Amino acid sequence: MYQFTYAEVVDDSPKEMRAREHDALGRGVDLLEIARKAGVKTPEAEEALIYLRRLWAIFVDDLGSRGNDLPEDLRAQLISIGIWIIKEVERLRIGATHSFDDLIEINAIIRDGLA
Repeated sequence: MYQFTYAEVVDDSPKEMRAREHDALGRGVDLLEIARKAGVKTPEAEEALIYLRRLWAIFVDDLGSRGNDLPEDLRAQLISIGIWIIKEVERLRIGATHSFDDLIEINAIIRDGLA
């Protein structure tokens, strides 16, 4: 899991922060791909879904904060995507859907945009 002290985060340049976000999303995509191979009701799926839900909760919280320097419409779009991802994670957890494909695709697109 990614854990940083407040001082480490504050001192990071935007480029370093994007690299950390890229790495965190990359880890999420990797876990989702493992989960897709293992199946929905497996420990691998549970790990991937918990990781992704926590990651996007952090992202959504940051995007909603006043200190976030992204343009307002981009922040709003990313918050909407984050809410969709969190809902899709829950749909997978309760068995309302059985495909990881959309989550993998969306997270990979955002990850690649940070490169």
